[in-house]
Amino acid sequence: MKKVLLTDCPDAKGLIAKITGLCFEHQLNIIKNNEFVDNLNQRFFMRTELEGDFEKSDLLTQLRTILPPNSHVSLKGQDKLKVVLLATKEAHCLGGVLLKCFENALNIEVVAVIANYADLAPLVTGFGVPFHVISHEGLTRDEHDAQVAAKIATYQPDLVGLAKYMRILTPEFVRQFNGKIINIHHSFLPAFIGAKPYEQAYQRGVKIIGATAHFVTDELDEGPIIAQDVIHVTHDNGASDLAKLGRDVEKNVFCRALQLACEHRIFINDNKTVVFR
Repeated sequence: MKKVLLTDCPDAKGLIAKITGLCFEHQLNIIKNNEFVDNLNQRFFMRTELEGDFEKSDLLTQLRTILPPNSHVSLKGQDKLKVVLLATKEAHCLGGVLLKCFENALNIEVVAVIANYADLAPLVTGFGVPFHVISHEGLTRDEHDAQVAAKIATYQPDLVGLAKYMRILTPEFVRQFNGKIINIHHSFLPAFIGAKPYEQAYQRGVKIIGATAHFVTDELDEGPIIAQDVIHVTHDNGASDLAKLGRDVEKNVFCRALQLACEHRIFINDNKTVVFR
């Protein structure tokens, strides 16, 4: 059996030796190990791929006794993460994830797609995924988010992915799924926050455009960044050209962020992330 041990704790001397030594005592084989120290905040992060018999192991209990206070440890299996995707009308990010799941290229299961329009129903149902329309028409933002959250909760997902979901989420919604919402933003954050980023980029005469996947917080487009990428453009490209070129970048970055999440490679570190490749 293979599992991933995640350790996040205050930095101290001998942490690697303590953790790996205890794994050895439990006759667990270390396949791969990554560690990082945030020297500014004196915080230690480690991701350890393990192989062995975990059934009778009290590894986590013993780790908590030897690590400093305010430590967080967890063991993650290889089961697919359950993901609910939220969408509006744009198909590229949603379709990219569904296709990768169909090809078994992502270790996630899209258990449902929820949208505020019906436009993407043929795409989603074609992959055999439940599709729910919860219209925002006639509802306040709070009312709409409450209905969406209630539907999400019925699936008990590990993650909520915003596949070009063009609505600002309420603080209550974000709190309910804190640390579990991944958004794809159509620009290279922190530049061009908010609406019409490609138009903003065109007006500034940029020579690169990009996309950013990040965790969602109450601050619009300000959450911890998971993955980013860029492509080069020229003065010949208008705003509509930039939008077309950007779609592939958005799709790839969104899928990459979900892949990192399903492989348990991401630690949230205040308003940043530690991402082990």
